Amino acid sequence: MSPPEDAPTDGTALSLDHVGVRFGGLVALDDVSLRVPPGRIVGVIGPNGAGKTTLFNVVCGFVPPTSGTLTLDGRPFRPRPHRLTRLGIARTLQGVGLFPGLSVLENVMAGATHTARAGFAAALFGLPRSDRDERRLRERAREVLAELGVDRHAHASPATLPYAVRKRVALARALIARPRLLLLDEPAGGLSAEDIDELARLITTLPTRTGAACSVMLVEHHMDLVMSVCDHIVVLDFGKVIAAGTPAQVRDDPRVTEAYLGAEVIAGETAGPAPGAPDAGPGADDGAPDASGGAPDADGAVRR
Repeated sequence: MSPPEDAPTDGTALSLDHVGVRFGGLVALDDVSLRVPPGRIVGVIGPNGAGKTTLFNVVCGFVPPTSGTLTLDGRPFRPRPHRLTRLGIARTLQGVGLFPGLSVLENVMAGATHTARAGFAAALFGLPRSDRDERRLRERAREVLAELGVDRHAHASPATLPYAVRKRVALARALIARPRLLLLDEPAGGLSAEDIDELARLITTLPTRTGAACSVMLVEHHMDLVMSVCDHIVVLDFGKVIAAGTPAQVRDDPRVTEAYLGAEVIAGETAGPAPGAPDAGPGADDGAPDASGGAPDADGAVRR
């Protein structure tokens, strides 16, 4: 699917064009295109199994695309996980992914080790240049923790902290590198409603927090969060882009409602039961979800 006409195109930082991913005979992504401009928050949503995680992993370099191209600042982009930070790209994980043997402060410092000026030999022998690097990283880590309101936990072990605090520490580790493209993978997962509200306020500040126009690509299940923070939203279903636009446009798109609720539910709400129609009764073959929790689609496939 080609990018929609209303897709943001001003100074695109990251671009995916007609990207497809196949695992043997399984089509995980099919002709997916999207743009992530500088200083904008672009959300990717869809039901379970829609291809969101696969798309995220393509951008991060964990899954190579079978077809299509990626560009970064107009140049061909072949992402490699270990090279992302040097390109100004940072990401968070679905879990927190913190190192249990390091303190909160040390975990955040680990996110910017690629900026160290001292070489391996200087660090090995404890030369002054290495000490200056460590002091600089330590000060920067404290600053970022303070910005996110968790600096009082700097010397704590991550395992002793509430989950919402650990999520902020993981975000601080991504932000310390001052990324120009920040990839957030389900940042609201496991958070309470109050924590999600705080997260929403924080995400809206991310494009300007690093001092430059930082792009944000957000993959998330919580529809309310996505609608409240994103400038542009792309909706996937069975690996295809079914809708794209502003939050208001996506919210009112019947294809999005159908993908989340099912065509049968929408048809039933629209038409209602026929006058005098008998109740099918228990056990009737009415397209209800099967015992495994999936709902049959028009072609007989079961969504899970």
